[in-house]
Amino acid sequence: MTDVQSQSLTLYVTCPKGLEGLLADELAGFGAEVTGTTVAGVHVQADVAMAYRICLWSRLANRVVLCLLREQDIERPESLVQAARRVDWRAHLRTGSSLAVDFHGQSEHIRHTRFGAQSVKDGIVDSMRAAGHERPVIELKNPDTRIYAHLHRGRLLLGLDLVGGSLHQRGYRRDAGHAPLKENLAAALLMRADWPARARRGEPLLDPMCGAGTLLIEAALMAADIAPQLARHYFAFEAWAEHDPGVWQELKREADARASVGRRRVKSKLFGRDQSPPAIAAAKANAMRAGIPSLIELQGAEVAQLTRPEGVDGPGLVITNPPYGERLGELPEVVPIYTALGERLRAEFEGWQLALFTGNPDLGHRTGLRATKQYAFKNGPLDCKLLMIPVVVESASRGASVQVSAKSGSAGEQDAQEAPSRAPRNEGAQMFANRLEKNRKRLKKWLKKSGESCYRLYDADMPEYALAVDVYGEHVHVQEYAPPRSVDPRQAQRRLFDALEVIPQVLGMRAENVHYKQRTRQSGKAQYTKQGASGERFEVSEGPARLWVNLRDYLDTGLFLDHRPVRRMLRDMADGKRFLNLFCYTGTATVQAALGGASDSVSVDLSNTYLAWARDNFALNRLDPSRHRVIRDDCLRWLETAGSEFDLIFLDPPTFSNSKKMDDVLDVQRDHARLIELAMARLSADGTLVFSNNQRRFTLDTSIGERFAVEDISARTFDPDFARRPDLHHCFLIRHH
Repeated sequence: MTDVQSQSLTLYVTCPKGLEGLLADELAGFGAEVTGTTVAGVHVQADVAMAYRICLWSRLANRVVLCLLREQDIERPESLVQAARRVDWRAHLRTGSSLAVDFHGQSEHIRHTRFGAQSVKDGIVDSMRAAGHERPVIELKNPDTRIYAHLHRGRLLLGLDLVGGSLHQRGYRRDAGHAPLKENLAAALLMRADWPARARRGEPLLDPMCGAGTLLIEAALMAADIAPQLARHYFAFEAWAEHDPGVWQELKREADARASVGRRRVKSKLFGRDQSPPAIAAAKANAMRAGIPSLIELQGAEVAQLTRPEGVDGPGLVITNPPYGERLGELPEVVPIYTALGERLRAEFEGWQLALFTGNPDLGHRTGLRATKQYAFKNGPLDCKLLMIPVVVESASRGASVQVSAKSGSAGEQDAQEAPSRAPRNEGAQMFANRLEKNRKRLKKWLKKSGESCYRLYDADMPEYALAVDVYGEHVHVQEYAPPRSVDPRQAQRRLFDALEVIPQVLGMRAENVHYKQRTRQSGKAQYTKQGASGERFEVSEGPARLWVNLRDYLDTGLFLDHRPVRRMLRDMADGKRFLNLFCYTGTATVQAALGGASDSVSVDLSNTYLAWARDNFALNRLDPSRHRVIRDDCLRWLETAGSEFDLIFLDPPTFSNSKKMDDVLDVQRDHARLIELAMARLSADGTLVFSNNQRRFTLDTSIGERFAVEDISARTFDPDFARRPDLHHCFLIRHH
């Protein structure tokens, strides 16, 4: 044995936060001497062969660093350069090899990683030149050697990155968009789920939402005893001056032999399911690149149709990483997934173990099964948990976190298959469902008579379920009002999940047609603030009008449903009239007035986005743009300078606005008198101003009643779907005496 082979090396092995304990156990299992752990890393003493083994076999590590220097009190760039000079780089860097410096951390005087890397590089160059060696070649993209530098609270670690990149990159994944889990995190989840022992027993594994197949492929590599880096083409230690090719080749031969035997001896069957054809295609391609395509069976299937694979008996492991609903708009589609997963597991997989990885543990309750263990992890910036849930079917009523029994029976002759079992709703969810049904029954005659397809079905009827539920044809818009501080946030979230699960069931629509938002107290034009960028809009009808709505991208949808009677009234009043729409939003009132026979119209608003939306609404209804104009301006300023006269004016200002585009702040209670006076100056002698606003406690300035003829028609401007909220808006007819 040579001196190089037998010498003890000090290694620092990095990993994602939360995996330190697992990584220490893995390295100790290799035979390495673990000397300590730190955040996102493990310290190890090892010989050269063990260092190579870690690089080849670790399923959890990110980087393997050969430590060359540790120093304290490094704060300034000068001290960083001096520290780098003290390393005997000629003992580690081959002449003519290229290098790059990866710098991590900062100090008071070294605040940028690029500056830190430059300082370390300067020290290396000075050291090599002082020893009479030529300057190393700097190559940032594909260097022969990577220098690892980490500075934290004045403590510096300098070393060689023996891999040259992160070990989580196995090489089989090409399209990261289909794979939110990093490979070493997937391996950690499998270890926590005791998969290596299960695989030795020959238990099956199923991922019902496999995506690009990362969990399945990592499970197959473990079951087949395949080194995770066996297919890696290059390790940075191959350019190390003390590299021992003989030791490395022997380790590779051993790994090749173990893989060859392991593939033949795999007793477990692995199954992947996903409803996305592109995901299944990506999983197949990844499995092919990983060299284990024959070990995994992949099929397209939704969770709601999940069944036990044919020929599989006995217990097994279901492990999956379903969507978390971290973006609010995703929740309506996500909640039913967890519920369906629980239903299918109870129906088909009794006795199996579920390992559920989620960034929203409360969603785990939707399975109706109880977790017996849970482990904390980080998935990128997200705090996540792995819930270990035995699939136990018992006779018990369903609660938020209790074990439940499967509901047997069938739903008729649906392809001659038994319908998916569904656990009974909890009491609150059933009450909410009953209220939705009651409201549908109450509105049924009115909807049939009016022909309206957009209406409010539910508006915080039950204090526990503080939601507004609006139907837009085949879609539903759900807005959650902020709960009072006295309400437990977790309880409020579980009630929200109840509602999002119940709504598509009661209305008989797909979960993806339910769109969810949180509605909090807004100021200014916050209701117009963009929430997303899907650009998904669709057409709805309101009387003779055809209108575009967008339920995803903005807090409001483009159509204020409570103002439907006002728009209908404007249509009836508009025949032959010159119409002005102030604070016009998406121009829906103008469309109705134009369809009612308005001779011409002007619509004024400050928002380019909503004026463009208004133009699209006009085009959808084939309105002549030369007769129906839109103007971008502050309405107050426009009224002060306009010279036109109108027979019918609709004035519907926001409650409050501090838009940067305005000269001043608008407060409807304070400023409405001025607005009305300016609008009345533009109104013909026998014309009508329709003034409305949504300030709940609004009171009309007495001076308006003294100067003009005012009629409060608020009570007449609510259809049956808004009868419960008579203070939702105020509406007045104002005319000259």
